[in-house]
Amino acid sequence: MTVVLVTGGARSGKSRRAEFRTLSFPGQAIYIATSEAFDTEMQERIALHRARRGVQWELREEPLDLIKVLMETDGRGPRLIDCLTLWLSNLMHAERDWRLEASRLALSLGEQNTPVVLVTNEVGLGIVPDNALARAFRDAAGFINQAVAEVADEVEFVVAGLPLKLK
Repeated sequence: MTVVLVTGGARSGKSRRAEFRTLSFPGQAIYIATSEAFDTEMQERIALHRARRGVQWELREEPLDLIKVLMETDGRGPRLIDCLTLWLSNLMHAERDWRLEASRLALSLGEQNTPVVLVTNEVGLGIVPDNALARAFRDAAGFINQAVAEVADEVEFVVAGLPLKLK
């Protein structure tokens, strides 16, 4: 079993890279989407992602309970979770304990029998945000990224569509 974390900035090409990595494993690829389409712009983004991926993916949409969907899909083929930062936003919006959820996710990844590729945004390379909510989100994303990177077999950082292997 393999856990791969693909990180990078916004629009860096990390989703394409993660899709490529997921499809490199044998079996039916399963795309686990954490986003929710609350507005027209997000609906359009989701539609573009779906069109780019094509029909070779089984789609599971799960904005909050990643562990449940990982358990349900384990053994069926490689899974792609896109993305952890949207998942964090969903957890914070739902006022769920993101620290507990992140710890549970990291433990669950070590128990999987088939590959999992995860996408996340690197949000710590810019300036310190000017408001408490943005700083809390940045800090939480950093915590989650570190927790997943620690248990991951491989970590890649994507810049301008080019992957750099970190682990």
